[in-house]
Amino acid sequence: MITEQMTAQEVFIQYRSDMEKLMAYLPWLEEKSGKAKVASNYVGEGIAENTISFPVYDGTLLRFIKEAESTQFMDRNYVYVITRNRLKSAEEEKAFVKAQTMLQLNNVGGILSKYVLGGRTKSRLWSEAVDKGIFLEIVRKFKELDELGINGLSE
Repeated sequence: MITEQMTAQEVFIQYRSDMEKLMAYLPWLEEKSGKAKVASNYVGEGIAENTISFPVYDGTLLRFIKEAESTQFMDRNYVYVITRNRLKSAEEEKAFVKAQTMLQLNNVGGILSKYVLGGRTKSRLWSEAVDKGIFLEIVRKFKELDELGINGLSE
């Protein structure tokens, strides 16, 4: 996803449908961010003695992850966005997302990718992204850019 060589209108047209897919989860993210657990460890009869625990996720979170994975925002090189911008905490990532414009949508995709793709191997990342409001901030940025629309873009 290279947006630096495109006009704001081209970026908007190309990514609008993906933004809309994820904006559908805005009410759920607003409800769950920082307030409710979206994962728990499976506890069955005698399972603690015989095996390691594994997380059980909220169904809506899993649908959000699946939708996000199907978008153009997924970037396996997301680490470059994180390191290039020296982002070290969730608060820095949220502030970074807030500051991005339509032409920097690839940076927002990098942060989203960190949590969506990274959550495949580090199970705590999905819950952390909801709890700390990172997914919420990303979806709010998409809503803000969508509200600007093609007519409000002058970059």
